[in-house]
Amino acid sequence: MAATRELLIGLYEAAVRAALPEAILAHHLPPPPKGRLVILAIGKAAASTAAAAEAYYAAQWPQARLEGIALTRYGHARPTQIVEVIEAAHPVPDEAGMTASARILDLAAGLGADDFALVLISGGGSALAILPIDGVSLADKQAVTRALLASGAPIAGINCVRKHLSRIKGGRLAAAIHPAPSLTLAISDVAGDDPSIIASGPTMPDPTTREEALNILDRFAIDLPPPLRRALAAAPESPKPGDASFAHARFELLASGEGSLAAAGALAKSHGYEVLNLGDRIEGEARYVATEHGRMALDAMRAGKRLAILSGGELGVTFAKGAPSGRGGPNQEYVLALALCLNGAKGIAAIAGDTDGIDGGAGRADDPAGALIFPDTLARARARGADPEAALARHDATGFFEPLGDLLVTGPSYTNVNDFRAILVEGDKS
Repeated sequence: MAATRELLIGLYEAAVRAALPEAILAHHLPPPPKGRLVILAIGKAAASTAAAAEAYYAAQWPQARLEGIALTRYGHARPTQIVEVIEAAHPVPDEAGMTASARILDLAAGLGADDFALVLISGGGSALAILPIDGVSLADKQAVTRALLASGAPIAGINCVRKHLSRIKGGRLAAAIHPAPSLTLAISDVAGDDPSIIASGPTMPDPTTREEALNILDRFAIDLPPPLRRALAAAPESPKPGDASFAHARFELLASGEGSLAAAGALAKSHGYEVLNLGDRIEGEARYVATEHGRMALDAMRAGKRLAILSGGELGVTFAKGAPSGRGGPNQEYVLALALCLNGAKGIAAIAGDTDGIDGGAGRADDPAGALIFPDTLARARARGADPEAALARHDATGFFEPLGDLLVTGPSYTNVNDFRAILVEGDKS
């Protein structure tokens, strides 16, 4: 089991390494402009991308007039020389995020024709960049965010609502930068890598509408106070494709789950596994996706295959209103549900973790990244008096795995291409 544990963790680490800014950023960076080069970084990788950009320009273009702000999650700061790093709350925003967002928007609006905006965005940016529209308070945004996160709404739907409650998301940062030129470099944490969804597309045309945002709130039974609903209905529409704000704005993708899955797949192949890559666009309820993947693994085991089943994307957890819940996040819930589906099947082990190093849960920087399971996971837990079915029912995956020593604890990775999952099947050749 020790060798299997080491390989599972190695697969996760290979996936993370493939998305680290210091390894991928430099060849995307443009030469400095005649005027100021202003870095506007937002997201869980904001500080690490800003630090990597600083290092590049210091080495290659020491005469560059560099300045900027990096807004990242608490615990995700990195040392920088010039760019100011500000930490704020995620996934529920706070005052620090609102103050920093206002400063970013002011810095963008002050750009001149000879200046250039280098916008570095990554997953988590949508929650961090908080600057509400008129008539909406920080407390309103916090309440709506909590309700959406508990509703089971997909990230695209959550970000649609966020865009239409914001003065910075949904292309509005590009409107502030215009007419200065800009380049947005993104580390994607969303299925399909849609630029308008990553961090809620602060520099991208927004194809969604206020009406869609209101429909999402209704569909997932989010009870908006009447004043907030009126403010959303009356808010100006976000900039759409063809808007002049995007005339001098470029976008490039730095990293996504696809590259991380490829890196992990190469490692699995080097260990003699056939690889089944399910892709980085998987969404849905964590426990149901786990059951589907568990059946694939059982079929492979019965067929005698030595198989690595890899997948990415973003899973969710739906909490019943008013029901008590324990600790954990979607990756931990996925592996707990997977363990129940496999029911101790021999020769199957798995890992699931968020590549940012933090698997939702309480939203603290010391939350685990995910968890691992092995054929004896349920037996070891039950021998300690644990009830895995009850733990799953109350969403207490952290409480289940912690006594077993099977949590994946990494701390912040300073990047984010969302979930990584790997199931290793040895095959039943009897």
